[in-house]
Amino acid sequence: MSERNLRHETIAAQGGHAVDRETGAVVPPLHAATTYARDENYLPRLRENYIRSGSPNLWQLEDTLARLEQGAAALAFSSGMAASTTLFETIPPGAHVVAPQVMYYGTRDWLRRLEAMSRIRLTLFDPGKQGDLQASITDGTDLVWIETPLNPTWEVIDIAAAARAAHDAGAILAVDATVSAAVTTRPLTLGADVVFHSATKYLNGHSDVLAGVLVTRETNARWQQVAKLRTMQGNPLAPHDAWLLLRGLRTLFVRYRQASANALVLARHFENHPKVEAVLYPGLESHAGHAVAKRQMVDGYSGMMSLLIRGGFDAAKKFCVSLTTVVPATSLGGVETLAEHRKTVEGPASPVPDHLVRISVGIENVADLIADIEQALARL
Repeated sequence: MSERNLRHETIAAQGGHAVDRETGAVVPPLHAATTYARDENYLPRLRENYIRSGSPNLWQLEDTLARLEQGAAALAFSSGMAASTTLFETIPPGAHVVAPQVMYYGTRDWLRRLEAMSRIRLTLFDPGKQGDLQASITDGTDLVWIETPLNPTWEVIDIAAAARAAHDAGAILAVDATVSAAVTTRPLTLGADVVFHSATKYLNGHSDVLAGVLVTRETNARWQQVAKLRTMQGNPLAPHDAWLLLRGLRTLFVRYRQASANALVLARHFENHPKVEAVLYPGLESHAGHAVAKRQMVDGYSGMMSLLIRGGFDAAKKFCVSLTTVVPATSLGGVETLAEHRKTVEGPASPVPDHLVRISVGIENVADLIADIEQALARL
């Protein structure tokens, strides 16, 4: 089987290349240099000669990510927000943008900031209302941005249907696939134009790298603009972080599958708990988006779930601080299980329910996680 036809698990496990061609090392070397000498014709020996345009570690990572997502090219940035906001920079002045009402709040706040500056026209659709996404798209729409599943309520959006609606209006579709993590869903194969990842999360998986990624279906003029902006802004991922992220990718599939399996066990266990109003998890048959999730999430439903704790705001906060094995902390997608009261983090203007606790399920023994959540609920 040729290198380009390797299956996704193999591409990830070998970090793009199993052996360094120069040394024979099975782990890629770290290139920490910020500048590189030119050749005898004063041309760059590599693709570029200065770190603001990239580095060998970055290019190896980006090649691996593009292959995992079945895209034409990838760009890795110094953070998730650096990646998404660079894409937003390519929106023509005054153009229309469509995004969900509930989503990662940093992205939503940035889009609202652009709207307040009259930089864009923004419509936030209700993901729980049938047809509201399609109704929000107009002939003047330039960009449709979706997450699926949506953070932190985990509604599921049909990517193929969203792509058709966007393309019919002449817009592009960008999908935040942080939660599906290049394992269970590949949005580019379903019609999306750009895939975004907060690579800090599942792609890295060890809570020690800050990074963002964009992957494109085609290297068109807009993509070239994104690449140029990244260089101008000085936002490429640094070599050591690229090296760590590539290392994290090597265990992506086994980590993701174990976290997904644990989350499904937890969701089913607590679905009818007397102190839990609802469990929000697309892997449950009772979830409103389960049918779509089952169709487009082909290898697990992720480790992300939320509990609606009976007793409101104060009970949800008390639940978080009563946990002893599960860590009350921000972020998601690591090997350790985290719990977070989202209303406290997002603030009073957030549309997230007061009693929602987001749980990023890790790879621990699930019996220990059940016992810890049970004892925390018993204190309410």
